[in-house]
Order: sequence, then structure tokens, then C-alpha cells
Amino acid sequence: MPPMRMVHTVDPAKELLAKIGNLDDFELFGNQVLIAVYQRPEKTKSGIILADVTRQEDAYQGKAGLCVKLGPAAFVSDDQYDFRGQKVSVGDWVAIFVSDGRKITVRDVLCRIVEDHHVRLRIPAPDVIW
Repeated sequence: MPPMRMVHTVDPAKELLAKIGNLDDFELFGNQVLIAVYQRPEKTKSGIILADVTRQEDAYQGKAGLCVKLGPAAFVSDDQYDFRGQKVSVGDWVAIFVSDGRKITVRDVLCRIVEDHHVRLRIPAPDVIW
């Protein structure tokens, strides 16, 4: 399926961050990254209405997500991996391979936990990839 630009009535990053809330009481270990999975709204910018079953596929195949929490060693170069100065921050949209992450729900927000080196790219918006 090709990426489709979507109509967002609310900024999806703000919506995810508000829904998941403050994560100060969550302690992510090591080089783990917590990513809130982007789930598409109903309508595309071209006016197509997506069926619920199509949108539900994001839970299984969604590759775009919002970084919501970082472990203390995330994106820190060591003898195993050199990030060459690249890093991801909370609030960045990123892409992962679904198979690299473990699914978890935090406060009714579908998330994936991945190791830092499994974050494949930073993206400008969640609906630019599929």
C-alpha cells in the first residue's frame, strides 16, 4: 500500500503525547526506545474514506511512530555501534521495521519498544511512509 497523506483535525503528535501522558514514572532500560504507533485517521487529503479494517492494519503493519521515551543509553555510541552523532529525541517521528519491535500498550496507546539501532530513519510526518 502506498503512503497516503491524511486529514488530521488534531496534530497527531500532540494527540499521542496527550493520550499517553507523563512518562516520568516509567523507567526504560539501556538502549531501548518507546515509540507510540501512528494510526491513521479516517480520511485522506484526497477525500478517500478508509475502512476501519484498513485503518486497523496500522496496529500490525504500522511502521511510523512517535518517539515518546528513551532509555539512558539510547543513541550513545559504544564499541558495538557508532551513531556518528545521530540521535532521536522525544517528539520525533521515526520509522522502524515492525519485526524489530515488541508491541506494548501504555495507557491505551499502542507502542513498540525497540533497541536504538532499530530506529531506521527520522521522518517529517507519520503519513509519508507505509
